[in-house]
Amino acid sequence: MIRVVVCSRSFSRHPVLRQELRDRHPDTTFNDEGRVLAGEELIRFLKGHEKAITALETLDAGLFAAVPELTAVSKYGVGCDTIDLDAMAKAGVRLGWTGGTNRRSVSELVISFAVQLLRHLSQARAEVLDGVWRQHVGRQLSERTVGIVGCGHVGKDLGRLLRAFGCKVLAHDILDFPDFYAENGIEPAGLEELLRQSDVVTLHLPLNETTASILSAERLALMKPDAVLINTARGGLVDEEALKGALKDGRLLGAAFDVFATEPPEDSDLLNLPNFIVSPHIGGSAEEAVLSMGRVAIEGL
Repeated sequence: MIRVVVCSRSFSRHPVLRQELRDRHPDTTFNDEGRVLAGEELIRFLKGHEKAITALETLDAGLFAAVPELTAVSKYGVGCDTIDLDAMAKAGVRLGWTGGTNRRSVSELVISFAVQLLRHLSQARAEVLDGVWRQHVGRQLSERTVGIVGCGHVGKDLGRLLRAFGCKVLAHDILDFPDFYAENGIEPAGLEELLRQSDVVTLHLPLNETTASILSAERLALMKPDAVLINTARGGLVDEEALKGALKDGRLLGAAFDVFATEPPEDSDLLNLPNFIVSPHIGGSAEEAVLSMGRVAIEGL
């Protein structure tokens, strides 16, 4: 009988996913202690299992060498940047992965962030709790220019949704999608031009050597002072220190981040800025997305 191990905490807590996996693989170990698994602890957890479902755990050459019995890994979630794919291939471990399974969950969070930032909801709430009752005059998302950096599964889904708001949508990607752009009224743009024109910039990129700190201090300086930045993709795409300075100095209206270079984030100065919204990597944490990602991961085994 094949032994399966589930590293993901949210998968392990989900009664429907647990039952559906056990129906196929009765000999399954779950992360019932809810531990964040890394390094030697992750290796010990994987030992003795032939197949694994992983989420944000780091899988590298050392791990594959230490767990030679592992023959397949199925990804719970959409990004593969935590997996050394070259080392995985050399170790003969196969990957089960399907992109875009949580795209609607992430797209809706982006729209929520955009509305909150443009309407100053974070600052307004803080003032009400402090006993200050005053109206903040913001702007509607409708008719704004939205720049989507990375037009993969989430970027495309977001582009479709923004049509209902009458937004002008710019998209930047290393690939070209002329049919999709034409069908949805989206304009392709260079990154710098997108940053200069957009009222809302939202990132939907993987993290790799070509995208790390892609929004550097120099590129952040291209954005309009009344623009907002949203990152629900991966931490490390933005120079967080430069972002903090831009938010403090009024060179950027606001930002909302669901992901950080270090998680949980440690920069309390950034987190406590009144024009900065933070959430704990919950882009794919809608119930519907959890079920979809979990079922795809089971199929991936």
